[in-house]
Amino acid sequence: MVNELIHKYCGGNEPLEQILLIHSCDVARRALRIAKSHPELNADETLLWEAAMLHDIGIVRVDAPSIFCYGTEPYICHGILGAEILRAEGLPLHARVAERHTGTGLTAAEIERQNLPLPHQDFTPQSIEEQIICYADKFYSKTRLSMEKTPEQALRSLEKFGSDGLDVFRAWMARFE
Repeated sequence: MVNELIHKYCGGNEPLEQILLIHSCDVARRALRIAKSHPELNADETLLWEAAMLHDIGIVRVDAPSIFCYGTEPYICHGILGAEILRAEGLPLHARVAERHTGTGLTAAEIERQNLPLPHQDFTPQSIEEQIICYADKFYSKTRLSMEKTPEQALRSLEKFGSDGLDVFRAWMARFE
């Protein structure tokens, strides 16, 4: 199901499909490793794998030529765009992961303060699966495929989102590592 959806929405754009698959596989493997190391979290491993593989599906609709995305929307919208796709496919839990994985999640206040082109609502990870995937995603980029960031590099990449995001990431690091 996962590969079919990625293929369907990439619409024959093979470079984009490869970027999406490689990045998402890295995120999914890390998420599953966390779940297996922490059985006390009771994370749904099937949901973790599927949602990690689909969390970035919304990039197919954004304008980011450096990663072969030739849509019309700003990159910051890829989470909510992915959520729209996944809800239309009947995957509401997967959609929640997609819309809540930017930075360490975005609050309505942050969206308003930064004047982001997103609905003024809370997009912070709530479920354990949402949190694990959001955390795992911070270790991989779509421009340097399969290069795992150190925790320090991941923290540096989050600095632009403010100190609240750094605190969330540090708490996840203490919980998941």
